[in-house]
Amino acid sequence: MPIAMPDLGPSIDEAQLTRWMVTAGTAVRRGDVIAEVESDKALLDIEAPADGVIGELVVEAGGRVRVGQPLARWAGEDAGLAIAVERGAPAPAESADAAGSPPDAAAADVAAAGAVAANAVVADVAASVAVPLEARREASVAAAEPAQQRVFASPLARRLARQHQLDLARRRGSGPNGRIIKRDIERWLAEAPAPAPAAASDSALGQSVLEPHSAMRRTIANRLTEAKRDIPHFYLTIDCDVGALLALRAQLKETYPDLLLSINDLVVKAAALALAETPSLNVHWTEEGLRRLSTIDVATAVATPGGLVTPVLREADRKSLRIVSAELRALAERGRLGRLRPEEYRGGGITVSNLGMHGIREFAAIINPPQAAILAVGSVEPRPVVRDGQIVAATLMTCTLSADHRAVDGATAAAYLAAFRRFIERPLALLL
Repeated sequence: MPIAMPDLGPSIDEAQLTRWMVTAGTAVRRGDVIAEVESDKALLDIEAPADGVIGELVVEAGGRVRVGQPLARWAGEDAGLAIAVERGAPAPAESADAAGSPPDAAAADVAAAGAVAANAVVADVAASVAVPLEARREASVAAAEPAQQRVFASPLARRLARQHQLDLARRRGSGPNGRIIKRDIERWLAEAPAPAPAAASDSALGQSVLEPHSAMRRTIANRLTEAKRDIPHFYLTIDCDVGALLALRAQLKETYPDLLLSINDLVVKAAALALAETPSLNVHWTEEGLRRLSTIDVATAVATPGGLVTPVLREADRKSLRIVSAELRALAERGRLGRLRPEEYRGGGITVSNLGMHGIREFAAIINPPQAAILAVGSVEPRPVVRDGQIVAATLMTCTLSADHRAVDGATAAAYLAAFRRFIERPLALLL
């Protein structure tokens, strides 16, 4: 009976198996973490679907595996005998006798157990019934991990080490008890000698180093290529006067000093309320029809060392600014650490991509399917504007909406941007 790769969410057909937590012969219980895989969004734990003994690891660490493909195989139905005995349950033959099964059925069970025992792995497990299960599981996990993986390191440090092919064995970090953290990786990379350049097939390339694609970067590349190629994008751009928004933020920070409220938090709340006013934009395109969403869920683009992730803030229109701010920070942190759960990046009615903090005045983003739109937010800056025939200074923010013309018409996209600008320029509505 195989242990198959589970469904990781829409548009995710495969992932890279980064490491095994078990080896052949490991006794596991349902829910135990047996492997770690990397999708385009995050590092995910694969759990054992049932109690039993691992018989064979089908996919090697570093290999790619598709959804539904076998990751490993159980040692056999009778391989779980040790677990059953430790729990005080009767052995299979004893259960049959107690139920009044005929002698030939019991004999068949014994014969089956004998056949499984011929497998050396299962025989070793059955012989270790007297050893506590937890001790055997810990020993198996320790044996499954090579020495270079048995280190104390943060998840982000492990990801950076894998990306730069940095061996963490016999290294000691600057964290508590020698734990390796991000700054240790950065320091070691800065101290390391420059790698020898790879041979270039074209002399015009000069000296260069070929860095293999990570699973995350490869999946992002494939999805964005498909999105740009298959989705008929159109773009609408609008300028928003954020003077009143900045004044409200300053008042809130003065009244509530503990409130860590960013401009992006206010933008996300405005984007959610505008989506609630224009439900025709809150759709997913499918070949069968338009899927109209019942809740206002806003995804936000978060840059990570491995690439871009888009965690989703659920029911953003119904949440206070304090909750929006706290949840966005928590989602962004888990995204940077690669620890988003599948339900935290699936779906969403629209994505907000904000590059204003990097000084980008305006840009057009690629739609994140199956969503029908993405809002690109630029920097906040003073610009000259004409008011009542006079040139005056105003603080403006340029936003560009990319929309899927299969699902959304120009009038709908324009109505959304008009609603968004109204919430930005009259920000008291964000407090209701």
